[in-house]
Amino acid sequence: MTRVAAIDCGTNSIRLLVADADPASGELVDLERRMTIVRLGQGVDRTGRLAPEALQRTFAACREYAAVIKELGAERLRFVATSASRDAENRDEFVRGVMDILGVEPEVISGDQEAEFSFTGATKELLGRDDLVKPFLVVDIGGGSTEFVVGDDHVRAARSVDIGCVRMTERHLVRGGAVVDPPGPEQIAAVRADIEAALDLAERTVPLREAHTLVGLAGSVTTLSAIAQDLPAYDSTAIHHSRIPYERVRDITEGLLRSTHAERAAIPSMHPGRVDVIAAGALVLLAIMERIGAAEVVVSEHDILDGIAWSVA
Repeated sequence: MTRVAAIDCGTNSIRLLVADADPASGELVDLERRMTIVRLGQGVDRTGRLAPEALQRTFAACREYAAVIKELGAERLRFVATSASRDAENRDEFVRGVMDILGVEPEVISGDQEAEFSFTGATKELLGRDDLVKPFLVVDIGGGSTEFVVGDDHVRAARSVDIGCVRMTERHLVRGGAVVDPPGPEQIAAVRADIEAALDLAERTVPLREAHTLVGLAGSVTTLSAIAQDLPAYDSTAIHHSRIPYERVRDITEGLLRSTHAERAAIPSMHPGRVDVIAAGALVLLAIMERIGAAEVVVSEHDILDGIAWSVA
């Protein structure tokens, strides 16, 4: 076993995994898995820069994670940064801050690299299961972008497009500095139009409709699973490898789009950091399922973070 640490810093959240990995057996044993909402991508779509307060929130989480990594004695660490820091003009400030705290340089990876890690993390446990038909379409709905990967045992095609729950919310569902509750038909139509255009773009290089099993990753999808199961609190064990039928995704999405901030915040399994962006994230998943005619989505708690850990091991 090799003890490794992986950090995935996205547009909305930063996450840590410390695990013992055995490449020979394909076993990854979690020791610590954490997630902190830092909203690093706050305002990036509008300003092109990482906001000072967003950087400070992210650096605070990095200091917390550094203590955990040291305590657990991880031998290797890989820090991967995704959409927000890839797009920002002042990403050098972000890189310097991370290096000062964690001693490693954050790798600002491409969308294609992001997709490769997501596919590996999501499908390593699913390979060989008789109840799931290949090829898989792995969809990782992040804050700033969504990754699409089609593959069997290995990736056949991948594409990252700029639709994510934070980006769609900030672009279409904010008025006067606050999220509109609930959004009107015109705002929802604008989100839909952006998503459909992005799906057209993804389909130029990724055969989305050839996939037989849809696997959904990241907080928007896992939160939808928790809502679908009426969980009294967020429960990773119940969510991992759960399945949500298309009709349930549609009904939940429509309910979220009709709801107010207070109503969404009152959902027992809802993380406070997702209250304002969950409706847009749900709409992305719904549009994908409609585009490919998926009867259900298989939900995975293992995603890019696990793929990063495997790359280190």
